[in-house]
Amino acid sequence: MYSRIIDGKEYTFGVSGKLIMNVLVMYDRQTGSLWSQLLGEAVYGPLSGSKLEFLPAWQTTWADWKKRHPDTLALVKGYRGSIDPYAGYYASNDPGVIGETISDDRLYVKEFVIGVEHENEPVAYPFSVLNDQPVVNDVIGDLPILVVFNADTGDGVVFEREVDGQVLDFKLVSDFTLRDAQTSSTWDGRTGEATAGPLASQQLQRVKSTRSFWFGWKDFYPETRIYGVDP
Repeated sequence: MYSRIIDGKEYTFGVSGKLIMNVLVMYDRQTGSLWSQLLGEAVYGPLSGSKLEFLPAWQTTWADWKKRHPDTLALVKGYRGSIDPYAGYYASNDPGVIGETISDDRLYVKEFVIGVEHENEPVAYPFSVLNDQPVVNDVIGDLPILVVFNADTGDGVVFEREVDGQVLDFKLVSDFTLRDAQTSSTWDGRTGEATAGPLASQQLQRVKSTRSFWFGWKDFYPETRIYGVDP
């Protein structure tokens, strides 16, 4: 998710119908520039090189979201009983509409990953690994990060795990409740807020991450490291 404000001006976006390496391309209605959904960057047109501001968001099930936010208003598209036209696509092993740019069989072509890129160092966190290790303490370049995952909903978030100059190591207590090894504070793994202990009310900062099929992520980042797979 991104902000639509660029240099103080509000823009509106639509789907261009184009793809770059099987990843959606948006356009803005004000200048006609084309934007990569994965990069959050204009890749063609008057605003080429401009970047959108990342906004933290969650991708989860409707049941989970409605339980937590029962007053939510939802946009309903289609009609009752309508069939998802992409159901067959998700079930197949076809690598997108235009095929793969490169071949890399370290993961199944449609394995879901949480992708993170920091200072030109990309890392993919496969769902197959996160299913067994829902809390990951890792370092990308000079950035200590925390990945928190829920296998039931496919909900995954990424945070910086340094607070006031101290790098924290986290473990799962239950569901989305975490505890750090350094201070024994407890944390909400969904929001990144410390709920009890010496660090109560401290807030972990979200890190931009992308939920993607493996074939889409590795086409953009062929040199990506795969957590839990690569040495």
